Amino acid sequence: MTEVYYRKYRPKAFSEVVGQETTIKILQNAISKKRLAHAYLFAGPRGTGKTTVARILAREAGSFDEDIMEIDAASSRGIDEARELREAVRSLPMRSHYKVYIIDEVHMLTREAFNALLKTLEEPPAHAIFILATTELEKVPDTVRSRTQVFEFGKIGIGDIVGELQKIAKAEKLDAEDDALKLIAFFAEGSLRDAENLLFQIAGGEAKISEKNARLFLGAPREESVRQLLKNALGKNVADTLSVYDAILEDGIDPMLLQRLISRDLRGAYFLALDQNTEKILRREFSKDEIDFLKELAGAGEPHLGFAFKSLLDAHKILTDDYLKPIPLELALIKIATYK
Repeated sequence: MTEVYYRKYRPKAFSEVVGQETTIKILQNAISKKRLAHAYLFAGPRGTGKTTVARILAREAGSFDEDIMEIDAASSRGIDEARELREAVRSLPMRSHYKVYIIDEVHMLTREAFNALLKTLEEPPAHAIFILATTELEKVPDTVRSRTQVFEFGKIGIGDIVGELQKIAKAEKLDAEDDALKLIAFFAEGSLRDAENLLFQIAGGEAKISEKNARLFLGAPREESVRQLLKNALGKNVADTLSVYDAILEDGIDPMLLQRLISRDLRGAYFLALDQNTEKILRREFSKDEIDFLKELAGAGEPHLGFAFKSLLDAHKILTDDYLKPIPLELALIKIATYK
């Protein structure tokens, strides 16, 4: 059985972790100065490296596998499991200096379990380190947060994700276009794990990972359709804007997905309209051909593009049922096309 990419290429050292430079630097300094805390709380979106960094930290602290315990709080969330943990933590490590407990999705613990964990965090044995991980920091009680060192993991930038996908593609001898990898990175929404999973799935069914094949797999509209829609809207052609929009929806494209793609292009065009020097920033997530198109859109001017971008952001805030789902974007496109 082929091993999925996110497992096969999971970082094994701090130097291999991308997108969390500040956190990594602080942890490395703590290790080098032998100033490890007894409890850490890693918070952030899925797929940003929280559990991976926890495992690396445990090994860097000198713990062997048999002294590293991973607990899934989603399935072990009750008071009984917390009490068992309190008892187990008292025993000495088998052959390491520290016993490390990695508790994933810690926000899933019950109130009673949190109270039991809190008692352990208040008076931890010298040989124990706790690393808590969560995607929902606001659900972790303040009493627990105050007894840990909190590190917030941010979404990973498109450029960093593309760089990792390029390394995997080279290692796996995949014929992958950079434009396809940039599209995958965009769809991953800051999650390297999601991007690696998408690449793995596409690689399983395609001999060549082209931008076109990636769009088909991801359910994205054809690039020329998105471009025509934007050109019509910024060109103040209402009828053609609505006609292209209707044709895209007829192809079964999700309007929320289309909105994200349009927002991506408008953001890039807005940057260029504000300052052409922003092109060097955009190169990390857009191809040369895409940037040429964004320069064309930038000709609409900063006021129109700023208004267009805000209109899309306002449309994104509107919640509707499935029947009315296309309406917010439709209204935003009309506003853009009738801008004065």
